[in-house]
Amino acid sequence: MTHSLLLLLKGPMQSWGDESRYKTRATATTPTKSGIVGLIAAAQGRRRTDDIEDLAKLRLAVRVDQSGSLLRDYQTAQPWQTRPHDPAQLVTRYFLSDAAFVAAVEHEDRALLEDFSEALRKPAYPLFMGRRSCPVHPGLVIGVEDSDNETALRNHKTWYATDIQKRQAPKEVSLALYRDANSAEPGAIPRQDVPLSFGPKHRRYGWRDVVRCHDVVLSNPQGVETSNSTDEFFEAVVRA
Repeated sequence: MTHSLLLLLKGPMQSWGDESRYKTRATATTPTKSGIVGLIAAAQGRRRTDDIEDLAKLRLAVRVDQSGSLLRDYQTAQPWQTRPHDPAQLVTRYFLSDAAFVAAVEHEDRALLEDFSEALRKPAYPLFMGRRSCPVHPGLVIGVEDSDNETALRNHKTWYATDIQKRQAPKEVSLALYRDANSAEPGAIPRQDVPLSFGPKHRRYGWRDVVRCHDVVLSNPQGVETSNSTDEFFEAVVRA
């Protein structure tokens, strides 16, 4: 039997880099496996040079509760104290603004996931959602469920969108769901975000396959009623 640790990744900003390097730092549209592994490793007090092979083997699924909007941050940096005449370094960083995700980390050992949960509640190092400017939500840890990660996300009925998003959405919402693909599963998309080493001098990432599952359908009591009635003004224009 497998079990899943549910994590809430929600905040004003988050950024999950998976392919960008150097002076342009993009963000993926969903949390990366390296980002989730990094959270757990930091919570446990592991250093960047410590082995993370055990964490990289965890299976991951992500539910998109609110996709957020892309935010571009243009930055300059200059070592004015040591080399004041050097030209400024220009860096463009991208973030997800007002996004919300529920991540599910799957493993056969429930006690291990409980240990992760305890560490994330009392982390050894500060926790961030991709970058240091993006602290985690106070309610990061949702809990451990006795099911695989996809089932756990389907059965978790709380929708973590903002209140304004809930009021503007219909009474029933469909949320995208992604998970690690099974062996030779059709429709899988490769993604290079499996951390092999967080060492500052030699960071390395491997590949995994990801599939999009059928959407998760949740009820939204704050939503608006949808209507199939015809717009009489539009019909009048068409008839004219």
